[in-house]
Amino acid sequence: MSGETRNVPSRLGGSRLRLPDEPAREDWFAGGLSEAIGGPLGDHAVRPPVRRYLTPVRIVLALACLLFALHWVQKSPCRDGAWGELKQYKDHCYTDVLALYYAEGLGDGRVPYADHAVEYPVLTGLFMGALGLPVHAIAQHFDINQGKWFYDANAIVLSLLGVGTVAMVLALRRRRPFDALLLAIAPAMLVTATVNWDLLAIAPTVGALLAWSRRRPALAGLLFGLGVAAKFYPLLILGPLLVLALRSGKLRQAGTTVLTAAATWVVINAPIAMLYTDSWLQFFRLNSTRGVDWGTVWYVGAHFPTGGKNAGLPGFGYLSTHITTLNLLYGVLFALCCLAIGALAMFAPRRPRLAQLAFLVVACFLITGKVWSQQYVLWLIPLAVLARPRWGAFLAWQLAEVGYFLAFYAELMAASGTTVVPEWVFVFFSLCRLVTLVVLVGYVVRDILVPARDAVRADGSDDPDGGVFDHAPDVSWLPGAARPAAPIPAPS
Repeated sequence: MSGETRNVPSRLGGSRLRLPDEPAREDWFAGGLSEAIGGPLGDHAVRPPVRRYLTPVRIVLALACLLFALHWVQKSPCRDGAWGELKQYKDHCYTDVLALYYAEGLGDGRVPYADHAVEYPVLTGLFMGALGLPVHAIAQHFDINQGKWFYDANAIVLSLLGVGTVAMVLALRRRRPFDALLLAIAPAMLVTATVNWDLLAIAPTVGALLAWSRRRPALAGLLFGLGVAAKFYPLLILGPLLVLALRSGKLRQAGTTVLTAAATWVVINAPIAMLYTDSWLQFFRLNSTRGVDWGTVWYVGAHFPTGGKNAGLPGFGYLSTHITTLNLLYGVLFALCCLAIGALAMFAPRRPRLAQLAFLVVACFLITGKVWSQQYVLWLIPLAVLARPRWGAFLAWQLAEVGYFLAFYAELMAASGTTVVPEWVFVFFSLCRLVTLVVLVGYVVRDILVPARDAVRADGSDDPDGGVFDHAPDVSWLPGAARPAAPIPAPS
């Protein structure tokens, strides 16, 4: 059973040690993979002495460090900025971090917002300046490759944030530390970790979930505010928080979090907005006028092969050139998804977990949205691990993301004048990414409707990420209101 601990004999004076669950014992997919090395270890097998440094937490953190080190190696061919003959695409090592050092004027010593209208939210722009301007200053006195120094500085900080995110997921899953292994070895993390500055928002967002789980709503709000100031996506998680607060009657605590998040965002943004209004508005202008991006459902529809040609499906070509209509349509679709998720949260037989709803909202935002950049997968990985720590569907989705990653670089080469694969190959892998994510969404919805299938709740837990929601009764006016039961019987 998930979450259980097992007594095993020890050679240290005959004492008994308690070990956490192993994925091979509780997950059918991981168990199947383990058959290659003999299958799951039995309860009566002779185990070697358990050494302190072989704890699950240290193993997971060590693998996370290895993943980010390998990511740096994967990006290293592009670090020098010598991107002749499409090297950045051929070697799959392109990163916005290096490209935008020059495009955003940092290589010329320009101060973000003051001297150049940065296309990112304020905290990301300030972070770029905090690392980029010192590199430029050093280059005035020493002969260095500015782009390489800037990328390496960013890679170090972002990798530390990535390992910190894994550590926070471990803290959220004390009873299930191997769940964080999914994050520590995620293939999509390996290839996209520093493509952009998304980890700058992901780390405070997961930190906010950790603070909320520890019943510190003000700290959670502060961290959510920092996350939104870096990238807007953490704002999406506040909706599920409020809906669960409504069902549990915990609106005061949720209100504290939301108001603190808003105040934090205002404190960070107000000085830039007042001093450099036009530069500050650049991010909002870009997103309102931006067209259909690669790999989205709208792109697939416009380029879907029909009759042997990439003529696309009816209507999608029109949307590609009428951005106002596109904005309205995808906004309506996302709003409908949010209404459905809200209804699910209010009327499910048992109150859903916060991570489940957060994953659903962010996933639907990407599925319906007009922009789905390759690094946006990083938003979802920690939420997917917390929402549904099952290996099969998760790894299928991750492999689809890696397939999309490879096809995307072939598409970029084609856009640069060098065709590598036909257009339908890119459309196919875009569909694979879309379909596997939709399947994962379906599994999470099923776990909400049938709580007995929820791996996190199989040991009697209610919502380990829920903070004040954990084991709280529903409000009395809700039909079928009840206090969450203790253990959930396993499905027959």
